[in-house]
Amino acid sequence: MPVYLNALSGKGVHVVTVNDYLAKRDSEWMGPLYQFHGLRVDCIDKHTPNSESRRKAYLADITFGTNNEFGFDYLRDNMAGGIDELVQQKHHFAIVDEVDSVLIDDARTPLIISGPTPRGEEHEFHQLKPRVENVVAAQRNYVNQCLAEAKKLLIVINGQAEAGQDAKQMLEEGGIALLRAHRGLPKNKALIKYLSEAGIKAHLQKTENFYMQEQGKNMKKIDRELFFVIDEKNNTIELTDKGIDLISGSDDRDFFIMPDIGSEIARLQKEELEKEAYLERKDVLVRDYSIKSERIHSVNQLLKAYTLFEKEVEYVILDGKVKIVDEQTGRIMEGRRYSDGLHQAIEAKENVTVEAATQTYAMITLQNYFRMYHKLAGMTGTAETEAKEQ
Repeated sequence: MPVYLNALSGKGVHVVTVNDYLAKRDSEWMGPLYQFHGLRVDCIDKHTPNSESRRKAYLADITFGTNNEFGFDYLRDNMAGGIDELVQQKHHFAIVDEVDSVLIDDARTPLIISGPTPRGEEHEFHQLKPRVENVVAAQRNYVNQCLAEAKKLLIVINGQAEAGQDAKQMLEEGGIALLRAHRGLPKNKALIKYLSEAGIKAHLQKTENFYMQEQGKNMKKIDRELFFVIDEKNNTIELTDKGIDLISGSDDRDFFIMPDIGSEIARLQKEELEKEAYLERKDVLVRDYSIKSERIHSVNQLLKAYTLFEKEVEYVILDGKVKIVDEQTGRIMEGRRYSDGLHQAIEAKENVTVEAATQTYAMITLQNYFRMYHKLAGMTGTAETEAKEQ
């Protein structure tokens, strides 16, 4: 009824399902009923993207299709070179089947159209991999030591301290060791298990809050013993001085340190060199900056691959390729790749073929796409179980 009534305005109705089988089936089952009442019905999944037949499908009064195809058609329209290449019309009314899956489980999953980058096949992941593995192994050993120390000291939380022991000092030192373990490898399974014990996670948060005071000025005392620091919330990793020394090995320590290009150029200007000599040395400086920037980025992505992305959890290996696993549904996300070189880093980690790097041309989340509709409705058979999330 909502589909029929909204279609009477002539502005178009989109009936959204989660897979092409349902989209085609529903259009064939319900199509004759709507057509009997004088409405035009079509399904975009029956037609090739960017084709004239798909453009005509969007001109129908009622258009069936999958959420991904509606989203990708919108992205392709944004990349079109002219108005005659557009396929979608204005977004008037959409009714989404399995709305909890589309707008909750997959709400923040981006739809991405990507393409090749210049020199995308060039990378240093294989060359840098042994260095990164060495640093990760050293960090893992140190984190295990910190965790063992924390367990030994924090028995005081459960009142198991022996007579004569300084409970306050044990809490302080145990909290520092625990915080170091957490900032070193937050996904360490032994650490996660230990944090589930009574009072341990609360003590970790209390210790972290103390060292985060004054804009984290005192956090350096925690981090200086680590080889790298992981900020799990922001999904970032930063090498410490110890980490830089270890990863540099016998090479020059500046091998992994970005030059201050502004200061270096200013110093060159003060030398009052001839124009040709100045430009030549400036080009060398800019080239060095670019090489080191790419190298540091590759190291950071490899560190993420080894410490934040676990095989059989975030991804699987099928047919010699890294396939991303949807964290909400557990399904394999065909055709999806992590961006910014991360997917290549995981491929290098798993010793599979490292494919050429890609760059993002267009991106949108399903949540943001469906917000563009003037009216939006949904239906689901599992609303009660999803009520808390909604």
